[in-house]
Amino acid sequence: MSKSLALFAIALIALIRLASSSHAEQPNIVFFFADDQTTSTLGCYGNDVIKTPNIDHLAKQGTRFENMFVSHSICWVSRTTILTGLTGRSYGTPANPDQTRADAAKVLYSDLLRDAGYRTGYFGKWHAKMPRGYKPQDHFDDFQAIGRNPFYKPQPDGSLRHETEVIVDKGIEFIRNQPKDKPFALNLWFNACHAEDSDRRPAIGHFPWPRAVDGMYDDVQIPGPRLGDPAIFDALPDFLRTTINRERYFWRWNTPEKYQTNVKAYYRMVSGIDGAIGRFMEALEEAGLADNTIVVYSADNGYHMANRGLAGKWSHYEESLRVPLIVMDPRVPSAHQGQVTDKIALNLDLPATFLDWAGVPVPKRYHGASLNQIVQGQAADDWREESFHEHFAVRNRIPAFEGLRNKHYKYIRYIDQGNHEFLHDLQQDPNELVNLAGDPKHQQVLNQMRQRLDQKVDTLGGPLDPMKQPLSRSTAPHPDASAMVSARADQEGFVSVFDGRSLRGWSGDKKYWSVKDGALTGVTDGSLKMNRFITWKHSTVRNFDLRVKVKVTAGGNSGIQYRGTSRPDLGLDVVTGYQCDVVANNPNFNGMLYEEKGRRILSHTGEKVIVDPQGQPWVVEQLPVKSFAADQWHDYRVLVQGNHHQHWIDGHPTADLLDFDAAGRSLEGVLAVQVHVGPAMTIQYKDFKIKHLPDDLPLKEFKDHPIPVGSKGVRPQGRLPKDWQPPTYP
Repeated sequence: MSKSLALFAIALIALIRLASSSHAEQPNIVFFFADDQTTSTLGCYGNDVIKTPNIDHLAKQGTRFENMFVSHSICWVSRTTILTGLTGRSYGTPANPDQTRADAAKVLYSDLLRDAGYRTGYFGKWHAKMPRGYKPQDHFDDFQAIGRNPFYKPQPDGSLRHETEVIVDKGIEFIRNQPKDKPFALNLWFNACHAEDSDRRPAIGHFPWPRAVDGMYDDVQIPGPRLGDPAIFDALPDFLRTTINRERYFWRWNTPEKYQTNVKAYYRMVSGIDGAIGRFMEALEEAGLADNTIVVYSADNGYHMANRGLAGKWSHYEESLRVPLIVMDPRVPSAHQGQVTDKIALNLDLPATFLDWAGVPVPKRYHGASLNQIVQGQAADDWREESFHEHFAVRNRIPAFEGLRNKHYKYIRYIDQGNHEFLHDLQQDPNELVNLAGDPKHQQVLNQMRQRLDQKVDTLGGPLDPMKQPLSRSTAPHPDASAMVSARADQEGFVSVFDGRSLRGWSGDKKYWSVKDGALTGVTDGSLKMNRFITWKHSTVRNFDLRVKVKVTAGGNSGIQYRGTSRPDLGLDVVTGYQCDVVANNPNFNGMLYEEKGRRILSHTGEKVIVDPQGQPWVVEQLPVKSFAADQWHDYRVLVQGNHHQHWIDGHPTADLLDFDAAGRSLEGVLAVQVHVGPAMTIQYKDFKIKHLPDDLPLKEFKDHPIPVGSKGVRPQGRLPKDWQPPTYP
């Protein structure tokens, strides 16, 4: 062999080895993607209440982005932006920006990774509005859409498992089946921490959490919203005060009790994600893949968490646009591990970053840029100084806007509201409480940002077409009855609770509950070991007038539960709280006032009662007691106004109680009915309706309702000593 030929052979071998080693060094990529999470709900971003040790550990090993934002703050646009690499208005059309064009969705970043030799996996929430006939499974090697509603998924053994756990189960199975000679890119896109919007029962109904974190935060008082001053909400323009941001506020945060309950439930969802991530990271170590796997954690949009008197996302404010971003690349030098950067990052940057890590050229059509230089600790002096943001989804109910944000100013215009403008000085006013758009001193800044925004809009596809219908109001800013938000009442003001055809709007075990003969029907064979509830999901109840027809078989026992509290420690649909008893063949209990798992019997049938401030109920008057035949329909009525409770059957009063026990009573809760432990029975409810009365009805005061001297205490439940005598007042 000649010397030149030998040198050529050596060079060729070196090139082959370089190509081989380059392929071997392609990092694995795991992308954890949460739903509806702003940065204030992670420990590593400064929340000293929430427990997120695994996510915090990723931040200590990686890079935490202090200024990570989404270009469009709603689930499906944000997710489609990541899949396509394009801003919302660029993957759609000016006439229909919501709908992804076929050419924009033809090649996803996952397709480019597959072309580069990656095995790709996707498990979790999809929710991308793709063209008709689009098959997302064609774009991944292993794909399974896993949605919510319900969050708890039935398993082969009959148990229920939270979608967060199921998604991570799939991810662990994916890496355990990973070929050794191939890199992988795995997407685990959670539905948490999205609320179950069709289930507005506080706690595990509205924010269902993995049962592994049951009880977490029970002993904690959550600080109120940082921007919770009502004056902040009242200062908003009318079109922001009447949108679904305000409507859903009344589903979640509008009372201190509901706020505490739902924030704790939301925190459990976050901690559930964190625990699942910890389990995945252990499996990654066990598989020997951790040293070459980059882990990314982010969210599809922010969340108001009751700030500004709002719920959800959908606005131009920081809490809506700002999301967490943590990138843990084990290949980064130790000097740059645990770094925090203030560079402006966007969800648009993620697909470009994934491709860059894989050694794949970033398509010129992409609107983002690779974050790799920042993660590697490089200066990135030419990085963006300004970001574009917009909102156009559900345009008839959510005000549409477009704008620019930089480290100093944010400029926004609401395009369907006469280009109503906001200009915020983020350095002097980081809470965005002052609108400088009308300030002459800032006219130059305003004009400059207007011009830059016009130019940016043109590069992204131009202005959106005018809206075809006016913006609809979702709620009054301060409704009389919060439960009436999004409810439809009849001419008398009553809302139907049961449609007579289905269990829609109710949650309960179908083994015991069904619809029969147009009635909500509970059946048990006499073998029950605990009561079985079915609960109404549409809203909580506060002050109300409830009407329903009830029929119960002989010996049967049921109850109309109201202002109840969900008790997931006892069962997913178990409710405790006030109850109007439904008892066939026993006139002494039918229609009485009972408190399930609480103070128990507050008033037997035929007793007018006052509960004193110490919680002792006193009989102050006797009412006639009537019998009501079994297996016949009877009209039940429950009227609750403040701390005054009244029950009737067929127009006859069965209970009348004033509750002055502030510690023991509840002023709001869920509505439910039950089948009871005891003999075999059938219980039916029909013509079920409720009139929601104003929330601010005044509470009656103890000083105005003196208890007569000599009044007897209500006989408590349970076995009492033979010589028991009721206490006498005082």
